[in-house]
Amino acid sequence: MMLTDLPDVRGVLTPNRDLSSLTWMRVGGPADVLFQPADEDDLSAFLAALPSEVPVFPMGVGSNLIVRDGGVRGVVIRLGRGFNGIEFDGDIVRAGAAALDAHVARKAASEGLNLTFLRTIPGSIGGAVRMNAGCYGDYVADVLQDVRVILRDGTVQTLPAAELDLQYRSSSLPEGAVIVSATLKAPREDAAVLEERMAAQLTKRDETQPTKDRTAGSTFRNPAGFSSTGKADDAMDLKAWKVIDDAGMRGATRGGAVMNTMHSNFLTNAGGATAADLEGLGEDVRKKVYETSGLTLVWEIMRVGEPAPKD
Repeated sequence: MMLTDLPDVRGVLTPNRDLSSLTWMRVGGPADVLFQPADEDDLSAFLAALPSEVPVFPMGVGSNLIVRDGGVRGVVIRLGRGFNGIEFDGDIVRAGAAALDAHVARKAASEGLNLTFLRTIPGSIGGAVRMNAGCYGDYVADVLQDVRVILRDGTVQTLPAAELDLQYRSSSLPEGAVIVSATLKAPREDAAVLEERMAAQLTKRDETQPTKDRTAGSTFRNPAGFSSTGKADDAMDLKAWKVIDDAGMRGATRGGAVMNTMHSNFLTNAGGATAADLEGLGEDVRKKVYETSGLTLVWEIMRVGEPAPKD
């Protein structure tokens, strides 16, 4: 798709921008256009003026994303400094969508507010809301009050959490909506206790997950039953890594992709992998798990864009 006569902006428009350097997996093709808006007004005006037939994809920090080798058609929107503020008002935390989860957790802890579950989640607040991110039994759904979004037509709205249908690793947002900030209500706790808890969480993560490798976090959702708030039903709780192991797929490879030997639910670019290698290996795992257990693993990593053109 050739995009011409794009609206004037105060931010940065980059045609044919390679996206591989913006994802943790370091794979993928170009976006037709990458837009980095200066602030909410810049983003709102751009979307209002952009022809409605042009697709829009909001991209976070690329921590839970595979961009396919052919790239992404339309406009990819990536929020930056104008969207990473963090403010406090009593037990209310207002965080920009580009604020890193870990940074929000640390800043909140210094205020005596418990958002420690965000400390080890590799991403930004916008993605955490969209995916109802969670860890250690706590989820965004437990603390989210509302989100501020800019709709595809440029309209700015505040949506209560109850309207987002937050489920396990999912939410419902209007098509093309870009989250620009979120309001969270955090329980109070002693700051020193929160700091100790986060330190312990980081130690546990580094001992059990391949944090030094090129991954995109958990590849598949745990095949379990979950309540409407995203809480696991322990009676049905299964772990993706366990069914992958039982299927004999720990360490499985395709091209430069491997199911990590330290934690088999971490799809890894071991060097030179293409997006097709990574997604193909994921599908190999899904097929094998279904054959051996009858369970259908659901992708947690988002995959977007088009495959590479065939020769």
